[in-house]
Amino acid sequence: MKTALLWLRRDLRLADNPALHHALSHAERIVPVYIDSFEAPGTEPGAASRWWLHYSLTAFAADLQRHRAALVIRRGEPARVLSELAKQFGAEAAFWNRLYEPAQYQADRRICDGLIDAGLEVRTFNGALLAEPWEIETQTGGPYRVYTPFSRKLRARGTPRSPLPAPRRIPGVAAESLTIASLGLLPKIGWDAGIAKTWKPGEAGAQQRLTRFCDEALQDYSAGRDRPDQLLTSRLSPHLHFGEIGPVQLLARVQRELAENHGPGVAGGAETYEREILWREFAHHVLYHYPRTPSEPMDPRFSAFAWRKPREYAEDLRRWQQGRTGVPIVDAGMRQLWTTGWMHNRVRMIVASFLSKNLLIPWQEGAAWFWDTLVDADLPANTLGWQWVAGSGADAAPYFRIFNPVTQSQKFDPEGRYLRHWVPEIAALPASLLHAPWLAEPSVLAQLKIDYPAPSVDLGESRSRALQAFERIKRGRSGGPGRQVHDRAGVSA
Repeated sequence: MKTALLWLRRDLRLADNPALHHALSHAERIVPVYIDSFEAPGTEPGAASRWWLHYSLTAFAADLQRHRAALVIRRGEPARVLSELAKQFGAEAAFWNRLYEPAQYQADRRICDGLIDAGLEVRTFNGALLAEPWEIETQTGGPYRVYTPFSRKLRARGTPRSPLPAPRRIPGVAAESLTIASLGLLPKIGWDAGIAKTWKPGEAGAQQRLTRFCDEALQDYSAGRDRPDQLLTSRLSPHLHFGEIGPVQLLARVQRELAENHGPGVAGGAETYEREILWREFAHHVLYHYPRTPSEPMDPRFSAFAWRKPREYAEDLRRWQQGRTGVPIVDAGMRQLWTTGWMHNRVRMIVASFLSKNLLIPWQEGAAWFWDTLVDADLPANTLGWQWVAGSGADAAPYFRIFNPVTQSQKFDPEGRYLRHWVPEIAALPASLLHAPWLAEPSVLAQLKIDYPAPSVDLGESRSRALQAFERIKRGRSGGPGRQVHDRAGVSA
């Protein structure tokens, strides 16, 4: 065929791009198009993600130019825009990589049917996952709700394919296009300095971060990935979300590192990191089969959970968002999030547990804040993570687990480097008091000129209150917290 449309969304890379690879194999020229449209509910990116998208598009457009092609940017309903472009350039086909958020997946099917009815050949590809969400089934033919058997089933399939090479040249077309700036993705108020300092969006940035991770952190990843005071995580999540790198590439690179370096650290790190890649697959699998989970609990018992009312928790929610709860590890994580658009995964679990269990604020409030402030805001991962911590989602056993923020902080930031960096007003405290400043004598706080708020909630009392609420849903009853219940083994991590 002479001309094909290549519809680009969250697959902004040249290497290992199945739709691009197919288009180059079947068409003489290609029209790469990005459409500014987020009509499917739940797909509109938050402020931090919009920042990333601006620079990701900028980097990708520059990559295309170096390959003698141009990115065509349009605004409007995708079916109409693609139809108009097909007529303008005489395109015979449209190719794209699939997205799997429920509303977006259904919208794509309607777009596909409409273009086929208009006489175009349409083909879509898997460029985002190791396996399609519907390909992994239980023995009874249903979806998985627990990670471990899911990961075993997916791992048994082996590596799906080898990464596809980047093209040397892309035969594009000359076309009018909107500018990336005209999409209005950047903030009007300059709050993004910390994000800009931390990240380099784009395919080249993703490859550089992957190389740095393999060279500097992979051998210590298994033992240190839960340490927010150390740079041992890959930080590839935003690059993965925007498709600047794909899971096939990650898996191939980690396996290559394992083959070339037989040290025990690399072996353990590679295996642990592979489990994280499979957890991402599990998140997509769960969301595809349970499309209501972004707003509703997977466990129906939690529909009757005794959350506080908005008028009761409004101030506590603001203090949590602003990183001034009076609990250092929580405040450190929330400040890291606001400044950099990212938060260490262990700390994400701690702050989520504090919000949903100590403060009894609905997990949906936390998920919405993460969606707006994370550069790696991803609907499958965000939904699975929040419901897992809240106890209402897939693999949430024991559902009554409550993270103790003080012991978590002491265990994973033992020297207090993370706390002192993000909560500098308590940096002068000795290590024995750093993780729980409220235990210090007032005279000590005054002498050190510590100006830090008292905790917004008593950790012990709020934990008992949460356990009481769990007891009620366990017995099939709803209602507000009543008498306190005794502690039990295994509820704190």
